[in-house]
Amino acid sequence: MPDSWLPLISAVAPNGARRTKADHPALPMTAREMAQTAAACLEAGASLLHLHVRDRDGRHSLDADTYLDAIAAVKREVGDGLIIQATSEAAGVFERPAQVAMVQAVRPEAVSLALRELLPEGFDEKEGAAFFAWCLRERIQVQYILYSAAEVTRFRDLQARGIIPQEQPFVLYVLGRYTVGQRSSPADLLPFLEAGAGLDRWAVCAFGPRESACALTAVGLGGHSRVGFENNLQAADGTPAADNAALVASISAGAQAMGRPLADATTAREMLAD
Repeated sequence: MPDSWLPLISAVAPNGARRTKADHPALPMTAREMAQTAAACLEAGASLLHLHVRDRDGRHSLDADTYLDAIAAVKREVGDGLIIQATSEAAGVFERPAQVAMVQAVRPEAVSLALRELLPEGFDEKEGAAFFAWCLRERIQVQYILYSAAEVTRFRDLQARGIIPQEQPFVLYVLGRYTVGQRSSPADLLPFLEAGAGLDRWAVCAFGPRESACALTAVGLGGHSRVGFENNLQAADGTPAADNAALVASISAGAQAMGRPLADATTAREMLAD
């Protein structure tokens, strides 16, 4: 790999919206557990934390105070060592007004926005554009989540018409979310890349036990990666992963084998600056 290739932004999604400790005892549920996980993943090579929070009953939450508490806990543990990316995911529970309200109340450093949730087909594009522009003005680093090549094509059209305000948006290609058994393979990335030609800031996350293979394919092609218990609980060899940090460490080792350096949070912030 040429030395001129950009460092890898290695992200971790430690819990997601649905899984619990019944799925894996090392899955973080509380702010304290998330902070401990964040520290371990930073040590393993992560530079971005994709943060979900839970209510007192362990259910997916978009409560602003819960987010602020979790962000503060992570910062106490790692300082500015990780970009903390809040999720606005609906998870079948919330609707767009609650998602927007959380982002506006928390004003996180970074946020992930699913295009199909924040600007669904048929929704008022002016309202969607106003929210995206607000995020840009507030210097909230946005990652747009795209689930299919067709969504990538729609995203490119929205960008061309100024609805997506960034000249170089950061996108996440999600592999396997709507496949049988929620399983993905590296070849699933190809239609995304074809549809997204010209989108240079892209990352991959993948459902199922081939998560690592999909992530390392992205690493080898110049993209960025996201792994973690949100989408997968298995190591590359099919055995249960010890924890989230072990999944991050496998990507760090693969990137090192390819000669691609890891971005620390400072470098990642500079790479993602609009």
